[in-house]
Amino acid sequence: MFKNKVIRWSTIAMVIAILAYFVIENFGGSSTDAEDIAVTRPQEYIEKINKERAAKDELFRTGKDSPIADKESFHGLHYFKVNPEYRVKATISPYMKDDKEMIVTYTDSTSEKYERYGYANFKINGQDQKLLLLRNESVISILFRDETSGKETYGGGRYLDYPVSEIKNNTITLDFNNAYSPYCAYQPDYACPVPPAENTLHIPIWAGEQTEEGVH
Repeated sequence: MFKNKVIRWSTIAMVIAILAYFVIENFGGSSTDAEDIAVTRPQEYIEKINKERAAKDELFRTGKDSPIADKESFHGLHYFKVNPEYRVKATISPYMKDDKEMIVTYTDSTSEKYERYGYANFKINGQDQKLLLLRNESVISILFRDETSGKETYGGGRYLDYPVSEIKNNTITLDFNNAYSPYCAYQPDYACPVPPAENTLHIPIWAGEQTEEGVH
């Protein structure tokens, strides 16, 4: 098994680096503009997400930390069509109980300590939803499953990651168009954190990364 924390943090660093690059390139580093673009300029937002996906494909095709074993035959990851409606603003209810430390199990039966940061409360298709936010050092992670898991998307769940600095006044924008599969979706030798049971959404999230099998 590959050491889970090394792989996990290299993945997070790659995702955040891609997102940060396109925010700076397209919006001069203004988080306010980036939050508004899905509503005010949806086509530009869709193009931005597609560029981010192309950049990730290139990293997977050429990067030394890529989980893709056969890079020569790699033709890119598979995604749902970008949908601005899956970019939602969530209000955060801070976790107030004493048991903030949470041991998250990995797919190789190892574990890692996270902190229960709070709950993100949001609406999708008019329905109230809630996800537990986990903090590890300076990163907020959302590990979740939904009704697409094991069908159109990886059965082990998908992730979203954000720097803690993305939280403003107890709010955060969750963009499920950026929901990604962990490395163990491509190679079973990798170890990935298992989403908490409470982070199972009983709706389909038709956004973000799909499996190749789920496309057909």
